[in-house]
Amino acid sequence: VQLVESGGGSVQAGGSLALSCVVSGFGVSSRCMAWFRQAAGKEREGVATIESAGTPSYLDSVKGRFTISQDNTKNSLTLQIHDLKVEDSGTYTCAALWSGGACPKASDANDKNFYLGQGTQVTVS
Repeated sequence: VQLVESGGGSVQAGGSLALSCVVSGFGVSSRCMAWFRQAAGKEREGVATIESAGTPSYLDSVKGRFTISQDNTKNSLTLQIHDLKVEDSGTYTCAALWSGGACPKASDANDKNFYLGQGTQVTVS
């Protein structure tokens, strides 16, 4: 299993970014996937999850601004981020649920139950 993120960077508040995660070792639509975020000095939190069937869940603070999606042709996971806020800054990590269990809501996602990528940094100023 390998998850490789890209697309992070430094942007001004109000801007947009698209984060991508290339998946190897399994099909991106075969299991629950997620994006986690860890701000400096804070615990990692789930910002979006997506069931294998494509149903998404979002943290309340990102609803309407973040969109998680699967791309089966590229076997990748994408997080589109619009109207970025300073508080969106942090390391964004792509994740795959370890087992075939139920896909948690973003607010309930525990990173200990996920295989994690290396992360990509997003800085909003």
